[in-house]
Parts: sequence; C-alpha cells; structure tokens
Amino acid sequence: MTDTANWLDRYQPWRRSAEYGFWIGAFLINAVLNSLTVIMDVQRTGLPYQPWQAAVWETSSGVVSLLLVPAVVAFTRRYPLHQDTWRQNLPWYVPASMAWSLAHVLGMVGLRKLAYATQGMIYDYGSWPQELFYEYLKDVRGFASAVVLLHVYRFILLRLQGEARLLDEPDVGPPVEAIDRPERFLVRKLGKEFLVAANDIEWIQAAGNYANLRVRGRDYPLRSTIASVETRLDPQRFARVHRSYIVNLDQVAMIEPLDSGDARVHLKDGTSLPCSRRYRNELRERVGSGI
Repeated sequence: MTDTANWLDRYQPWRRSAEYGFWIGAFLINAVLNSLTVIMDVQRTGLPYQPWQAAVWETSSGVVSLLLVPAVVAFTRRYPLHQDTWRQNLPWYVPASMAWSLAHVLGMVGLRKLAYATQGMIYDYGSWPQELFYEYLKDVRGFASAVVLLHVYRFILLRLQGEARLLDEPDVGPPVEAIDRPERFLVRKLGKEFLVAANDIEWIQAAGNYANLRVRGRDYPLRSTIASVETRLDPQRFARVHRSYIVNLDQVAMIEPLDSGDARVHLKDGTSLPCSRRYRNELRERVGSGI
C-alpha cells in the first residue's frame, strides 16, 4: 500500500497536466488519422476535394469535441453512474448526448465556414435534419466513450486514494458509537479498511452526489450529500461556510472579508475556502468566541 500511496502522491501535482495531455493527445491523434483516411478515400474515389478540405473537416470536429470535454466532465460528476445511482441518472444521458451532438455540429460547421471563407469558398453542410441525425449516430459513440473513460479513470483513483463511508449499525447488539453522529468514518483503500476520526476532518467539499472529506492533505469521497453529512457532524466543531463547503473550526486561521459581502476563510494549512455572506457573521462569532 505504501508504494501505491507514494505513487499517488507523486502523481497528484501532475494530475491536471496528465489529464489535459491525455485528452489533447487523444483528439489530436484521432484528427490526424481521420484526416489521412479521408484524404486517401477522396484520392482513391476521385472526388473533387482538395486535401486541405478533408483536414479542415476532421480538425474542426476534433477541436470542438475537445472543447466540449469539460462539459462532459462536469455532467458526469453531477450525474455519476454508480451502483446506487445509475437507474436514476442514466435517463439524463440521452438528452445530454443530444445536446453534446448539437453543440458539436454547430461548432464544427462554424469553423468550417470560417476556414472555407479564407479560401474564398462557401461551405455547404447540406440538409440539416438529415445531417444532424447522421452526426448524432456518430457523436453518441464518442460521447459514450468519453463517459466510460471518465468513470473508469475515477474508479481507479477512488480505489487508490480510498473511499469513505459511515460505520454500519451492527446486526447484533447496540452500536459502539452513535450512528446519527459518528465519531469515526470507515475508509476502504486498496482492499483494506481503516478508521478516520471525524475530528481529523479539516474541511468538506460537495462534489455532485459525493462529499469529499479532507483529512491530512487527502480527499476521501463519501457517497452522501453535504447537507446529510452536516447533520451528522458535531455542530460545536464544524460549521457550514458555503453551500459547497463545511469547515472544521479548529482549522480556521483567519476570515478575510470581501467587498462583495462574502468572505474568504484561510485555514492553518494555507488553504483558502469561500464563505458566503449568509454564513459569514455566524462564522466570525463562533470563531471569535472560541466555540
């Protein structure tokens, strides 16, 4: 476990670059290979198109698809397909795939028109109803592939970094501690389980159907809404500071007021969290009074 944990720690600073690099590289390679294939088909069949036109078709499609990846990432975070959520979330993927395809078509047609205009030509997309249906049949496969890749990638990361859950009530006898306000959370990591004290949680962030527990520099996703987690934490130690954040009051170093009426909460480890104006005064009073 130690070697894997060290590997994960080394990966984290490069994680964002690796993720961007993967998607850029994947779409770049796909666009180049598709361009070469189309150019070969045009030359073999003797169609009246120049090589640059085929390159524009495939490149415009790849660029727009790449720009739409963040939308797919955000959507899959909001509607993840887990064992306990896929039935209620899967129907949302049908309209999402349609919206993704429509945005893809509009974007690539716009880029093609611009490219053709630079050559003094007009790009004709053809019959929109027919072409939209044709493009959707292709786009739905690309959309599904991106969704599968994202879920597999997140599953691997969760297995490596650990996923938290509440302690279950025993089948026989009374629970060791209160189930409605647990003192510890159970974390499963690489097939092993260990306990995390609730008071060791530094802050919590909402992430779709998850609440990420920040403990000693690591995030442990808990499959629960942040509102549900808030009801199970000690209100004398934890405070809601934002619709997406809960903070451990012992970790607060300073509250910085902002001109907007909101605030920024600075923690002892150097982390800064947003604080909404509705929570600012209460947080200041609680921190100032030493509660």
